[in-house]
Amino acid sequence: MNRKKFFKSLAAVTALSSIPFQTSKSLSFDEDYSSEKLTLIKPKRLKDGDRIALVAPGSYISENELQESVKNLSDLGFQVTFTERLTLQNGYFSGTDSQRAEDLMEMFEREDVDAIMCVRGGYGCARILPLLDYNVIKKNPKILIGYSDVTALLYGIFKKTGLITFHGPVATSTFNEFSVKNFKSVLMNPESTKKFFNANPTSDENIYGVQSLVKGQAKGRLVGGNLSIMVSLIGTKYDVDYTNKIIFIEEIGEEPYRIDRMLTQLIQANKFKNSAGIMMGIFSKCEPKEKDAAFSKSFSLMEVLKDRFSDFKIPVIYGMSFGHVKDKFTIPFGGLAELDTYEQSFTLLEPVVKL
Repeated sequence: MNRKKFFKSLAAVTALSSIPFQTSKSLSFDEDYSSEKLTLIKPKRLKDGDRIALVAPGSYISENELQESVKNLSDLGFQVTFTERLTLQNGYFSGTDSQRAEDLMEMFEREDVDAIMCVRGGYGCARILPLLDYNVIKKNPKILIGYSDVTALLYGIFKKTGLITFHGPVATSTFNEFSVKNFKSVLMNPESTKKFFNANPTSDENIYGVQSLVKGQAKGRLVGGNLSIMVSLIGTKYDVDYTNKIIFIEEIGEEPYRIDRMLTQLIQANKFKNSAGIMMGIFSKCEPKEKDAAFSKSFSLMEVLKDRFSDFKIPVIYGMSFGHVKDKFTIPFGGLAELDTYEQSFTLLEPVVKL
């Protein structure tokens, strides 16, 4: 199917932007100010039938991935919209930095868009952070959701605006019963408290189960995401303060020595010094490689985690249901929560969306 026919076939379920498609505009919006003194902003809750905009702020997507994304969200009862920029390709990016930034900014500005979901991660979100107009985002707060490379957007937007964003499924994720239940609970049903337990203590995706490395309870706002991206933002103006925060972390495809190196950098940068707690998801495919391993002998992933965290004086847990796995929590970046590593749960202590 050629692209023209493909877009036409989706007309019944999509509303393409009426704003002219621009490719040459040079964006330069970023201002050097911090959200640490800004008021926390909660986006409007999602409702049945709302329109969700698809964006690809990092790597390019295929037409099959676009079709899958539209079907996933339509099956959940939402309308879907996107622009022609979504299927652009520029090397390993979805269009140029300016095009990707323009696409995201358009969705924040459009009055007919209720929420924004990334189709995938990949790489490239950090490159557009200087091109976003954070004043516009602050004036048009909306749900933004994704994970992996999208961590950079969650960091930058929270840091610059105070807007609560969401670490959760991308549009090509597996929307199984557990993930859908958590997605709708967090984004559609504002309640005073919500308690979350894992989908399954042990599974093929989580060979270690849930392990409380340091037992205890902690209260704080949730910040975090993909470990590689978290480390890459150290020293930038988009990094967030971990003081009194519960830090959530996930990763995929990194050998134990690389996990060790990244955690060591966070530790030596004093990022965890005044944190309230650490909640790790599932580090998928992070065991020593059977072939072409960097070292002939290696520690296991769990040996690295215990070595790095066992002496901490704050609650630390591994194996919670988030990351590059099928069963996903939707975690509000900036939401107030309590972590309990005795009962291996976390609780949202306030609504993270508004009516």
